[in-house]
Order: sequence, then structure tokens, then C-alpha cells
Amino acid sequence: MREPDSYDAAIYERRITPHRSLDRRSFRTLLIVFCVCGFLSSIPFVAMGAWPIAGFMGLDVLILYVAFSANFRAARAYEDIAVTPLELRLAKVSARGARREWRFNPLFTRLEREEIEEFGLVRLDVVSRERRVEIAGFLGPEAKKDFERDLTRALAAARRGPSFS
Repeated sequence: MREPDSYDAAIYERRITPHRSLDRRSFRTLLIVFCVCGFLSSIPFVAMGAWPIAGFMGLDVLILYVAFSANFRAARAYEDIAVTPLELRLAKVSARGARREWRFNPLFTRLEREEIEEFGLVRLDVVSRERRVEIAGFLGPEAKKDFERDLTRALAAARRGPSFS
């Protein structure tokens, strides 16, 4: 088996995924609590003969379930970034699994940023000649700034070339 050459070795690798504050286990707990509250709230209406209210409360549970299911489906998207001395590879995978890939030469690649004073860093693009691709769109302003710093260092290391030590 061949050992990896230093020009193939990754200087920097990162997978960026959308942030979700609620995992599936917590969602189940939330849904159960919501169901119990809806059921208990509908008991007085059913006792008074207004039984259709119970159906509408069940509809609320269904809407909550559908909304969170769509949210979890969207969370399957991600971006892979890898920098080697020879290239910057960027792959974006949508929530449906569609994959798009770009390859850039680190010597001719730069990062361009758009920053708004009130919000911070709102957009980060990889630019090489006429090609421009937005990256790290999932990240918030502070995390995007940290990512930009790390990627800038990786591109600088790639421009220095491979080290054969």
C-alpha cells in the first residue's frame, strides 16, 4: 500500500452542517408534551359538546410534526471543504442529496467577505478568476469569521507548497 504523498495530504478539512438546536429525541419529548397539553385542553370542550375543538387541537399536533419533519429533512444538507497544496475542493450536498463540486487552485483563490456592521460577517465567497461560490452559509457571523480565519491560514499554507520532511 502506497503512503500518501505530502502534496495529496489535506492541510485543512471541514464539514459544515446546518445548526439545529433541537435533536430528534428532544423533538419526541416536545411532541409528547404538546399532545398531552392538547388532549387535556380539549377535555372541557368535549364535555360541553364542542367535540370538533378536539379535532382542531389534533390538527395543531399534526402541523407541528410536519414542520419539524421538514426542518429535520433540511438539516441533511452539508458542505465539505478540503485544502491540499494542489487544490481547494468544495462540495455542497443539498437536503435531497444533490451534490455539486468545485475545485480551485489555491494559488489563484481568495476569499471575499461581505460584512454588515450591525450583523457581522454575512457572506463569504471563494473566488478564483471568474468563478465565485458562496461557502459557510449555514454558519452564524461569529462562526463564519472563525471559519474564514482557518481557511485563510490553510490557503496560505497551500500557497507555500508541500513540505517533504
